[in-house]
Amino acid sequence: MKARLGLALAAAATALAIACGGVSAPAAPSGPVTLRLGYFQNLGHAPALVGLKKGFFASTLGSQVTLQTATFNAGPDEVEALLSRSLDVAYMGPNPAITAYVRSHGQAVRIISGATSGGSALVVKPSITSAADLRGKTVASPQLGNTQDVALRWWLGQRGLKTGLQGGGDVTVQPLDNATALQAFKAGQIAGAWVSEPWVSRLQLEAGGKLLVDERDLWPGGRFVTVQVVVRTEFLNRNRAVVERLLEGQFEAGEYLRTYPGDAQKLVGDALGELTGKRLPDATVAAAWSRLAFTEDPLAGTLKQASDHAVQLGLTPKADLSRAYDLSLLNQVLSRHGRPAVKGL
Repeated sequence: MKARLGLALAAAATALAIACGGVSAPAAPSGPVTLRLGYFQNLGHAPALVGLKKGFFASTLGSQVTLQTATFNAGPDEVEALLSRSLDVAYMGPNPAITAYVRSHGQAVRIISGATSGGSALVVKPSITSAADLRGKTVASPQLGNTQDVALRWWLGQRGLKTGLQGGGDVTVQPLDNATALQAFKAGQIAGAWVSEPWVSRLQLEAGGKLLVDERDLWPGGRFVTVQVVVRTEFLNRNRAVVERLLEGQFEAGEYLRTYPGDAQKLVGDALGELTGKRLPDATVAAAWSRLAFTEDPLAGTLKQASDHAVQLGLTPKADLSRAYDLSLLNQVLSRHGRPAVKGL
């Protein structure tokens, strides 16, 4: 109770400082602004869900900013929305962010914060015990070129199994949205799927799947970027005060997730139930939560490695990512809260 009161008082103090235009607080917008925010309907995007449902974004953005939201199933669709200027800010995985950056010749987007680490895995039929058992079989990923698709193809390739970008190869990788993949797995139409939470846990608990690869085991310290916050460069340049206020809300959402995991699980489970029309069982949410970590650190080194994998797979061209990050506003937020600065590339 004391910890919850402390967080509430800290959030209120921050909001008051922002409202009063304190020295270290972000400046107020010069006029009305509409911010269009995209995110996924999955547990890895809990920071966005908490920021919306707990009112952190509304509080830090203030009355001058109108917040509009849109949900997505996979990163490539979100990339199209960003590049077509239908979105201003998006929670997305590393590979779609790289795609948006590369396709626009390093101009259209910047990564401004981390959000989530972990929560991705390969779930297979119980009879499968190794990569070799997948030869001649079909495995699903959410969408060609998305973060889990790259991870799956790279993992298979490292074990001598080829995959074609249009199907075929030693293992067929079939793009399926998460809900369809669950049904296909139940029906025996696919041997497995590399997905993110809550679909990892749903494949296990609802369809009898077996965890073959927890992606955390493939990265040093078990930390790798799963979800980050990406902004259109044009929007960032025109509305830096608004973006900093959004990042303040992102920080407060992260603090809530880290401080009150039990309450956060219920809130996020309820929010996803509203979005999808069906609430996940508490056991599914709890199982998924154990694989997730929420952090503002963008873990830039792991994005660089994911980019290298996508290049070698022929999914994206090689590019200089040194300007992909603008963490200056995030570091101002972190400094205000006495936290160490984070780094890009």
